[in-house]
Amino acid sequence: MRLHRLIAILLCIESRGRMKAKELALALETSVRSIYRDIDLLVEAGVPIVTASGPKGGIYLMEGYTASLKQLNGADVLQLYLTGIDIYTGGPTESGLKLKNALLKLEQTMPAPYQSDIRKAKSRFYFDDTPWWTERVAIPCLEAVRAAVWGSYKITIQYRKADGSYSSRRVHPYGLVVKKADWYLIAFCEAGQEIRTFKCERIIEAQPSAECFEVPADFSLEQHWIKQRFKRLCTENEYYPVVIRTNKTQAGVIAKRLEMVQSVQEESHLYLTVNMYSYEAACRDAMDWIGRGEIMEPAALRQFVKEQVNRLQKIYA
Repeated sequence: MRLHRLIAILLCIESRGRMKAKELALALETSVRSIYRDIDLLVEAGVPIVTASGPKGGIYLMEGYTASLKQLNGADVLQLYLTGIDIYTGGPTESGLKLKNALLKLEQTMPAPYQSDIRKAKSRFYFDDTPWWTERVAIPCLEAVRAAVWGSYKITIQYRKADGSYSSRRVHPYGLVVKKADWYLIAFCEAGQEIRTFKCERIIEAQPSAECFEVPADFSLEQHWIKQRFKRLCTENEYYPVVIRTNKTQAGVIAKRLEMVQSVQEESHLYLTVNMYSYEAACRDAMDWIGRGEIMEPAALRQFVKEQVNRLQKIYA
């Protein structure tokens, strides 16, 4: 987090020439004290920053010095943007949920050469930090997909459906959405002649094409994600509601690990409805939760858990 704030401070004072500590703190959504600590760190690192008090004072670079920001290219800016919102090839970390992205906040104050790349990054990568699924899985073709999104070229993907079958799709990758630890490709599918959502972990192969495409001028990645209500689409394809009766303390633990659909309180109990995607997936995971609550519905899953508990009782009797 601090690294990106240091970069942002340099971008600001080199592009504007001189700024007050209060102005920097406001732009970076931090405290004036933090700004001065960052300035001290930059000075210790050898950056000749001058601080002057008074009405005409401020923070600026020593005359004749440049931070060489013009040497940054589009790929550098993209990497700073992605790491700034904690998006990595290996998957985002929890700290990314709270990170204030300096480059995003300072879009209007950055030197002109970087403006187009930042606007492109904002339109092609949307970070959704609201809770959903939390488990991290391998995404073998993420770099290939991300390169196609950034390069605006078509790709042919081999995609594994929810039922385990496979299909080949030629798509125009419009953008990527990160939902907690899950990645989704928003792309125009040539076969279906419509914009569709693909879960990146199910893309087992991605072959690039020399043919490029243009994202429609009226397309907004963020608005598309919100309007499509992807959770509803996922519900239609991978929905297996399970009702768990538990208490308030355990409910908080369950809510952090499972996809919550509904919570209803009845007297001293909470009845949580969670999506466990399929009967098979629920059977696989249910035993991890029986100590935190009682599975009430569906009856088939409750019976499965009962049989497993009886089996364990016999083993440990």
